[in-house]
Amino acid sequence: MGGSEKQLSERDSGVAVSTKTGLPGQASENWTTRVSVLFILCALAGPLGGCGDHGNEGTDCPESVRASTISGFCIPRYVSLKRDTVTARKGPGVDYPALWIYRARGLPVQVVAETLDWRRICDPDGGAVWVHRSMVDGRRTVEATAGEPIPLLRAPKDAAPVEGLLRARALAVLDRCAGGWCKVTVGGVTGWASAARLWGVAPAAQCR
Repeated sequence: MGGSEKQLSERDSGVAVSTKTGLPGQASENWTTRVSVLFILCALAGPLGGCGDHGNEGTDCPESVRASTISGFCIPRYVSLKRDTVTARKGPGVDYPALWIYRARGLPVQVVAETLDWRRICDPDGGAVWVHRSMVDGRRTVEATAGEPIPLLRAPKDAAPVEGLLRARALAVLDRCAGGWCKVTVGGVTGWASAARLWGVAPAAQCR
């Protein structure tokens, strides 16, 4: 596409919104030191709008490991936020204080611990909180890391033609990863991006 590559983020959504919203009277250390701006892409509204099942959750988890967890899925594992607003709590229950509210449906998060009804998640900013299991979905998404726009290539190799550019902090729907590359879709464009430039694919736990 030469110099006409489509940059996918702010122009597609038309608005920039905060990933998290602080709560009235909340101590500033829980919010102001961790605020970030995330471009929510309209392309996610369709694929994620009616997520009523677990999607791809746990499909890469060995059967022997599934048998030893509460949910039957691996820990850690990646999921995404299912609702437009998700309350983040200090512990696994409504009796625990709310720390902030996520306003980013489709945001990739990593489950690092769980109870029967609650999931401890790690978000792209490193925040570790508890959310109800009904607030997450197994559909996989990724977030572009900060820095220069990420080229979306026609094939998983450096010399492949560029289909578009994924701007920093933008979200994309994850198809699969192989050999250090991940195939993603956003704004009607599908391409391969370097796995090292995406949050939501590293196998290790991203927080505790």
